[in-house]
Amino acid sequence: MKSQAELHQELRQRILNLSGVRERQNAGIHEDAFLVGRTMFMHIHGCCQCDIRLAKNDQKRVLTEGKAHPHRWAPEAGFVTLIVNDEKDLEPAMDVIRMSHRYFADNQSVPRMEHE
Repeated sequence: MKSQAELHQELRQRILNLSGVRERQNAGIHEDAFLVGRTMFMHIHGCCQCDIRLAKNDQKRVLTEGKAHPHRWAPEAGFVTLIVNDEKDLEPAMDVIRMSHRYFADNQSVPRMEHE
């Protein structure tokens, strides 16, 4: 079983492996903010609380399916929250993160790698 620090590092690395993603550490209230193009599509608080911005229809579907929770402060902006507590949470989290990345990358014409 991975430590919280190892889990956090693996999550960050998986996000950074998505095409065109760059990280801005210590970005205001967000400890790790991830951008595609000029858009912050998600950020992480603490070890593994992920706040992810989605298209409105994707947000509604993810919430309805119970894959995430409404964001505490900015649900109207399309944000949802999910927490990665252990290794089994990584892939479901990445499914939602990839959904966000695709939406914002496509809207900015950011090239994607074949495996995404």
